[in-house]
Amino acid sequence: MKTLPRFLHAGLVLALALLLAACATSGQRSPREETLYNYVSAVRWSDFDVAAKFLDPQLREARPLTDLELERYRQFQVSGYEVKSASEPAEGEYLQVVEIRVVNRHTQVEKVLTDRQRWRWDPEARRWWLASGLPDLDAAR
Repeated sequence: MKTLPRFLHAGLVLALALLLAACATSGQRSPREETLYNYVSAVRWSDFDVAAKFLDPQLREARPLTDLELERYRQFQVSGYEVKSASEPAEGEYLQVVEIRVVNRHTQVEKVLTDRQRWRWDPEARRWWLASGLPDLDAAR
């Protein structure tokens, strides 16, 4: 049985080490990425009850969602969610402009919404909150 030349063996060991390092870090997301991923999942599945849990507690306290508002969200099925732009204007603040497509479950008419999201970092809770509110279903084009 032949052995690999020393330089080839060293190259394989290095490649394997780099591959293992990449695998170890590829599954880790930042708190913001994790929050946005979970929020998008809730919205994409049209689960606005779960999406409402991402709302900033200050916003929820100042203007709690009514049962009627939540029922209105349940009338729509999300058919598309696409981030159009994103920026971090200051530390602890993140802005996104998102195009959301929704279909009215009763009329089967699709609407396209532009949702301007403002997220803020809460250092005490160690998490991101949606400070701009849930998408405005009446702001369709």
